[in-house]
Amino acid sequence: MARVAKSGRPRLPRRRERDPEGRMSLGDHLREFRRRVLVAAVAVFVAAVAAALNYERIFDFLAAPFNHYKTTNPQSTISLNFGEATSAFSNLISLSVFVGVIAASPIWLYQLWAFIVPGLTKKEKRVSLAFIAATVPLFLGGCFLGYLVLPQSLQLLYGFSPMGTSNIQQVSAYFSFVTRFILVFGAGFLFPVFLVAFNAVGILPAEKMIRGWRPAVVMIFLFSAVATPTADPMTMFLLAGPLILLYFLAYGIARLLDRRRESQRPDWLEAADDEASAL
Repeated sequence: MARVAKSGRPRLPRRRERDPEGRMSLGDHLREFRRRVLVAAVAVFVAAVAAALNYERIFDFLAAPFNHYKTTNPQSTISLNFGEATSAFSNLISLSVFVGVIAASPIWLYQLWAFIVPGLTKKEKRVSLAFIAATVPLFLGGCFLGYLVLPQSLQLLYGFSPMGTSNIQQVSAYFSFVTRFILVFGAGFLFPVFLVAFNAVGILPAEKMIRGWRPAVVMIFLFSAVATPTADPMTMFLLAGPLILLYFLAYGIARLLDRRRESQRPDWLEAADDEASAL
């Protein structure tokens, strides 16, 4: 029940003030998580509605690699088909959500980043915000690379069809493959963002990153092999190569952050346990 002021008007509950040092209780963390998920979900929903209004253009754009294979291989019998009465509507919904996730990426990526690193200092926030500004180009660049690689992957996969056979491709199956293929590339390109985030909060020093570069390269190749929907090594290398470069780019940024923190470290912390500090 709201408190009543002396004037007779109900007194509104006071908003909880933020801790200047960035500390939050478990309840505050859960409320913050709920708020940021809600903002991201609303952004994706609005973008998905806008995508639904442009469904035919999106359909033609994503079907272009398939149609390219069809025109360059006239001897093959291949087509896209709706198998059921509800397939066209289901495809409209799934494609709209897919485009909504990509179009709203600036909003939900920022919400994710802001939840991970709420307690940084002002200087660290300026450096990290400069890098978070690169997450949207990284994500969209990864999605675009996936779209560019898609025709070669389809050429390879459809090339395994024996002579005299036909590929009657269900629309839902084709677009499910295409959207997963593109999103894997986009999500993979966000890998360095999380590395820098872990460094910014002190979990992953740059020294550990450079010492563990060999296991990291192996893990990148394993991720590329498992995450890509195709089984061809070409697609795996096309995803793993940029991820390795981004790993070392993240190491360089983490190195700069560590040097800045080291230069701001008080001299009295360097004293040995058996020595008196300057304090």
